[in-house]
Amino acid sequence: MHWLFLLFALGLMAVALRTSSLLLMGICLLASLGLFVAWVIGWYAARMGDVSGNESQMIDPVELRRLRELAEARKSGTAPPTAHGEPPSKP
Repeated sequence: MHWLFLLFALGLMAVALRTSSLLLMGICLLASLGLFVAWVIGWYAARMGDVSGNESQMIDPVELRRLRELAEARKSGTAPPTAHGEPPSKP
């Protein structure tokens, strides 16, 4: 959708360059600038939407707590805490 803004901005720029009316040229240039800014904002939003990642891949609080406990256990040199009756893993 944001590519249409760029297309219309370029079309208005072409009209502004071909017209002999100063008023029409000014209106076309301002509209072209507005559409170009809208295109940049839309392009940025689409680009950052792809980068933001999938929410299903985020770590839930329980898993985060388990990972912190595991990191603290490794740092202190003790056996890591086990969950769900799992045997402790060997380093």
